[in-house]
Amino acid sequence: MTNIILCGGNGTRLWPISRTLMPKQFVKLFDNKSLFQMTVERNSKVCDSQFIVSNAEQYFLAFDQLEEMTKKDIKVSFDSSNVNKPNNKYLLEPVGRNTAPAIALACLALDYEEIVLVTPSDHLIKDEKEYEKVLATAKELTLQNNLVTFGIKPTFAEVGFGYIEGGEVCSPSTLVSESSARDVKDFHEKPDLETAKKYLKAGNFYWNSGIFMFKAGVFLEELKKYSLDIYDTSIEAFNGASKDETIRIKHDDMAIIPEDSIDYAVMEKSTKVKVVPSDIAWSDLGSFDALSEEYDKDENGNSIDENIIAINSTNNFVHTSERMVTLADINDLIVVDTPDALLISQKGSSQKIKAIVKELKGRETELHNIHQTAYRPWGTYTILEDTPGYKIKRIEVKPGKRLSLQKHFHRNEHWIVVSGTATVQVGDKVQIIRPNESTYIKMGEVHRLTNDGVIPVVLIEAQVGEYTGEDDIVRIEDDFDRK
Repeated sequence: MTNIILCGGNGTRLWPISRTLMPKQFVKLFDNKSLFQMTVERNSKVCDSQFIVSNAEQYFLAFDQLEEMTKKDIKVSFDSSNVNKPNNKYLLEPVGRNTAPAIALACLALDYEEIVLVTPSDHLIKDEKEYEKVLATAKELTLQNNLVTFGIKPTFAEVGFGYIEGGEVCSPSTLVSESSARDVKDFHEKPDLETAKKYLKAGNFYWNSGIFMFKAGVFLEELKKYSLDIYDTSIEAFNGASKDETIRIKHDDMAIIPEDSIDYAVMEKSTKVKVVPSDIAWSDLGSFDALSEEYDKDENGNSIDENIIAINSTNNFVHTSERMVTLADINDLIVVDTPDALLISQKGSSQKIKAIVKELKGRETELHNIHQTAYRPWGTYTILEDTPGYKIKRIEVKPGKRLSLQKHFHRNEHWIVVSGTATVQVGDKVQIIRPNESTYIKMGEVHRLTNDGVIPVVLIEAQVGEYTGEDDIVRIEDDFDRK
């Protein structure tokens, strides 16, 4: 069985923790693990391989986090020394077209009979024993050429999820194991509160988890039957893709694929769909209200953290990475503190954070897009100072990695090595820069930094010029195929 992991989405409802270049699935929210890592760890117990579908930025985050798991001896079928290993695949989408095309493109790379478990990368599942039971039931149904979806048993009248209406219970002769698996009668959009209460009372309505299981070939047949335009354009895009170390879809080919979800394109139309009711302690962590439920609380309902002091305050969720946060006579608030942005919201209002992100996108700021520390395939950089006319960064380059061969049109750069030994090319000149040594790069000059050593190279970069934006870069050569 192959776990297709969908890594799309920016998680804007968890801003400022989650941002475009570091979405929530890669943020380490629980026990120093990301939701992506927890997804891989959980599903590697039942799946033989991972097939990661993402954009280029998320690919590098996924690769690094899988490599980190390998070093920590966490059970994953991932060989960090061989990214082209056949049972570990990556598919890169230059532009998102929703889940139906993403899943179709991945299935086209698999055998017809291969069973796939399609999961988002940003969900939390705490009851893994029950999870494995419902997967076993789903596999039985899948072997009979059904499309299986997992319906979460609702615990309250939720208006933020779509619902699956279960029909007749599957015949006992259909399944070896005892199960309440049902035919799917209908899919329902997010309801109003009164309708959600009726669903809860009825007992045969389930939250739509966005988790699926089917044979790759059966899904493609149903996609061809019900969404031929997606099927045909996905085949065209797949056939035109680069298939060396990863499957890279061309931008123009991806752009012509109609945008649609798997629910609309296939699941709501097919007669082969079954739902497995699942009581697996699931959460999509779609808001800070949901996230707050997963953290330990003190006797007053406040988040427990050594960096939090709460005096005469109750029921507050506080997330802080560095600074001390103190509360006095404060109740029912969400406080999220990051090095460059502070969020304060009333509990119950965290869905409005999407409106905040929309407002940020209309301003001259990168706060919606990137943290002070940005992750790149070669390492990280942290912005220490950003003022009109100059910018100062701390850059860390991993052993064996190098920056792209590049130039800038609007800035000069000074590099000062703090630790490690850097091989620096400036124009035609190559030199070794050691700790407490520096080099100067003039505007327009072609340059590159390489770490040939076995420890990270750490340097301070001072940029001086009329414009220091991250888009002032012309890549001439790049190990990671970035443009």
